[in-house]
Amino acid sequence: MKRFRQKLQSYYVKQMFLPGWPALVFNPFYLARKNLARHLSDFTHHMTGRTLDIGCGTKPYERLCPSSVYIGLELDSEENRRSKNADVFYDGRRIPFEDKQFDSVITNQVLEHVFNPNELLNEIHRVLKYGGKLLVTVPFVWNEHEEPLDFARYSSFGLRFLLEIHGFKIMEFRKSGNSAEVLFQLINLFLNKKFKTPFGSVNFLLKTLFVLPVNLFGVLLGKIFPADNDLYLDNIVLAEKPQQANEAPVRCPPSRNGARG
Repeated sequence: MKRFRQKLQSYYVKQMFLPGWPALVFNPFYLARKNLARHLSDFTHHMTGRTLDIGCGTKPYERLCPSSVYIGLELDSEENRRSKNADVFYDGRRIPFEDKQFDSVITNQVLEHVFNPNELLNEIHRVLKYGGKLLVTVPFVWNEHEEPLDFARYSSFGLRFLLEIHGFKIMEFRKSGNSAEVLFQLINLFLNKKFKTPFGSVNFLLKTLFVLPVNLFGVLLGKIFPADNDLYLDNIVLAEKPQQANEAPVRCPPSRNGARG
């Protein structure tokens, strides 16, 4: 029975981050995460060699990366040590590795939780090898979450500028959820917060009542109406530290907080 519960829990977690059709029924983030997973799947073959996952959380996308070594990094806190699947914990300022130690870096839905992104991007640039790849996702339209550690939303122009001034070359930039799906995803976010109770089983039952119809309408109308590249859910960026990268860091004030998964 215990093994069955573990398998069921593992399946549930997978469906939350890499959702298939069954997740239509219970995943209130389905519309956002199915698109995010699809775009990530197109880019993760660049996550080779030694890969550092910054703000790794439970490492939901590790299985997509053909890395020889995959290291998860998280901000050091009691909560993160208890709930996150990190290999290394750090102080949120200096990444605890020497220069040019990684062939690739992935940071998924983390940058919005970093009070001083200049400091983090300097550190990523430092630990990444020449020619190394950086895969970044960050929300554009989303509710406040993990409060109070939610500091920013990035437009495509702001994110591009931020990466380029830190010495990264943009290889490909995509906008995810740029259809009518964005409207229905916001409805599910609203309902998911408003109908939350202290009881897990009750929450799951309530989710099945509103999540499925909202998700279905989102998928259907997302195919009918044209895309809107000015209103979308997430930015997905593949960047590179060029072979002749400028090693001079961007100067910035001390950070008040580091990355969170």
